[in-house]
Amino acid sequence: MSRSSQEAGGELRRDLKSRHLAMIAIGGSIGTGLFVASGATIAEAGPGGALLSYALVGLMVYFLMTSLGELAAYMPVSGSFATYGARYVDPAFGFALGWNFWFSWAITVAVDLVAAQLVMGYWFPDISGWIWSALFLTIIFLLNYVSVKGFGEAEYWFSLIKVATVVIFIITGTLMIFGILNAGEALEQSKGWSNWTIGDAPFVGGLPAMIGVAMYVGFSFQGTELIGIAAGESEDPAKNIPSAVRKVFWRILLFYIFAILIISILIPYNSPQLLSNDVGDINVSPFTLVFENAGLAMAAAVMNAVILTAVLSAGSSGMYASTRMLFALAREGKAPRWFGRLSASGVPRNALYATTLVAALCFFTLFYGESNVYILLLNVSGMTGLIAWLGIAVSHYRFRKGFVAQGHDLSRLPYRSAFFPYGPLFAFSLCLIITLGQYYGNFLEGRFVLSEFLLTYIGLILFITVWLGYRLTHKTRFVPLAQMRFPEN
Repeated sequence: MSRSSQEAGGELRRDLKSRHLAMIAIGGSIGTGLFVASGATIAEAGPGGALLSYALVGLMVYFLMTSLGELAAYMPVSGSFATYGARYVDPAFGFALGWNFWFSWAITVAVDLVAAQLVMGYWFPDISGWIWSALFLTIIFLLNYVSVKGFGEAEYWFSLIKVATVVIFIITGTLMIFGILNAGEALEQSKGWSNWTIGDAPFVGGLPAMIGVAMYVGFSFQGTELIGIAAGESEDPAKNIPSAVRKVFWRILLFYIFAILIISILIPYNSPQLLSNDVGDINVSPFTLVFENAGLAMAAAVMNAVILTAVLSAGSSGMYASTRMLFALAREGKAPRWFGRLSASGVPRNALYATTLVAALCFFTLFYGESNVYILLLNVSGMTGLIAWLGIAVSHYRFRKGFVAQGHDLSRLPYRSAFFPYGPLFAFSLCLIITLGQYYGNFLEGRFVLSEFLLTYIGLILFITVWLGYRLTHKTRFVPLAQMRFPEN
């Protein structure tokens, strides 16, 4: 096949192995949410509130991953969210879900590039931040430009660094809790379970605080759904996707739950050092605090390097995910056909160019400041990510209902979620509460600011607008169970 014909058509190459799928999901979900913002989560909701939030959202994500695993193993396509939503819910819903997912991860790349500016400012405070964004955007672009196998290998090693850091942290923290390592003079007076009983602990701020931090917790877990996008390039989807679903979530949940538990035992929730969630201040990272008290003099510098790795890893995963979604939208006629072309190495480079342009929003820091741009993009990314999760739950519920209604044997499914229908229903309900409840605390206080309200829900507003706009324009309707199309596997 000639280069031109392969660019015009062709299929994505199935070069991703099980270890790549596992690490892609981990790489997208272990980042600044754990390494830095976890401290602010404990400070705001207390040790019990933070741990319960992570446990509930973790359970929700587990159910979502089993739902996605069932869908992706049966029908492995790169545009998973858009395809499943269109086939099993409503063509307009799938259209909006696909574009939402593309935009969500393209914006997340911009978030990570702004975070890179803040992280690099620790070492080079006199160098303009946009220079670092330009450098790292180039690196992320090139990792995705060459081939999917090259991206998979890079992401594997990026993620391995982060996983090793969390494991070392858990071991170090455990040794400190049992007195084998010195916990540090600053923490010695209040270490142990007593941190769960001081002040308003363990649940600080009640339900409003838990709902408020749930968005941060959800943002921390976002990325696990990337296995659905990577399914289209998996070497053996029926085998590798169920394996990745089983392994990835338990690794992530154990990392987060143990990490939060250790932080809450070693550092009191009202410690002034936890009261900032500024990603640019590495000294407020609870990981840094624990390592420093364990006697690691270079803790801040080491953690800064790890966080930089985490930022680049998450950015690279986001670039991969959004590029594949735009490619899939184009192949389904929901985006310009130009984005559906592949290079000779099997990479949708035109879609990559478009995603890179959105990621370039990071350069708005030149005009509006790093912190302002970071918060704005983070809000949009977090909300659109939760919408993608809602889409998974709805699509799986409808898929299984239609599959059974048409008389198909469940044994045909390479992987079957054991929690249907309660899993997707629980995930949908909790995800909806988190999504709609972000302004709940403000309403309780009797405070309403229109600009803040719109900024909080801008992602949801855009999604509903696109969904209804496509539905009205193309006169689509919800797909009846009897008319759903299932691949002949």
